[in-house]
Amino acid sequence: MNKILIICGPTGVGKTALAVKLAKKFNGEIVSADSRQVYRGMDIITGKDLSDEIKIWLLDIAAPDEKFNVADYYKLAWQVITDIWQRGKLPIIVGGTGFYIKAVIEGLGTMGIGPDWKLRNELQGRTVLALQEILVRLDPKRARRMNASDKKNPRRLVRAIEIAGSGLTLEQKRPNPKINKLFIGLTAPYKTLYERIDQRVDERVRMGAEEEVKKLLAKRYEWGNSVLGTTIGYREWQEYFQGKLSKEEVIKKWQFAEHNYARRQMTWFKKRPGIKWFDIEKGGWQEKVEKLVKSWYS
Repeated sequence: MNKILIICGPTGVGKTALAVKLAKKFNGEIVSADSRQVYRGMDIITGKDLSDEIKIWLLDIAAPDEKFNVADYYKLAWQVITDIWQRGKLPIIVGGTGFYIKAVIEGLGTMGIGPDWKLRNELQGRTVLALQEILVRLDPKRARRMNASDKKNPRRLVRAIEIAGSGLTLEQKRPNPKINKLFIGLTAPYKTLYERIDQRVDERVRMGAEEEVKKLLAKRYEWGNSVLGTTIGYREWQEYFQGKLSKEEVIKKWQFAEHNYARRQMTWFKKRPGIKWFDIEKGGWQEKVEKLVKSWYS
């Protein structure tokens, strides 16, 4: 049975370093699950960790002004995973974007289908009966599954039509039952996490975070026409370049934003069943991880 190792957890906890170590030991290759490291030119602030020894897939695959979503990630991730399997290696999914990891392991469902604004405009003003008829024509099974309340709700009918017309296949919607997966979660007390995050932010500033933002802006990637305005570590610089904040204030805002993100990540992952958690402050945790992976993989 095909196997996948998943290493997840909050930002700054050392996921990639562990993944590289395990990839060397168990003949693996890494598949990044980071929704911002997919973008070219966004290197320092997103903390792209490259390895000269181990291949890391799905970095630098889109421009900052391109639309890239979980459905795109799902398609590319499975192409890479299948290729890794065919070469007799172990795919190791690593990252903190739980949404991406969930999609690969459990299937997309409807979460990979974004709003179709053209379709919504076309359907605006249609009666409930007309919307029901369209849905029945596109996807009679979905229409039958809707409860009585949803069948009378124009907004939910439009969303159902949107999903029915998306072209998402059953293979994408459903999980792959033939996967033998092991989830490794890394964690630490919040105090430790915050200290590590603050050190990482300071290091990225020293490495040239400000210059990286300048270069992206010079390429006409603006706050409103790209992912810069919605990405932690980039959006905080906007007011600095507008003369509204000092660099020290930007750094503080960036660090606090990373703290908040780490908390959200932990909340999300803690709700997922089946993750084997390891506290990086406890002695011997790496040896325990290696022992667990060896037992599972052999």
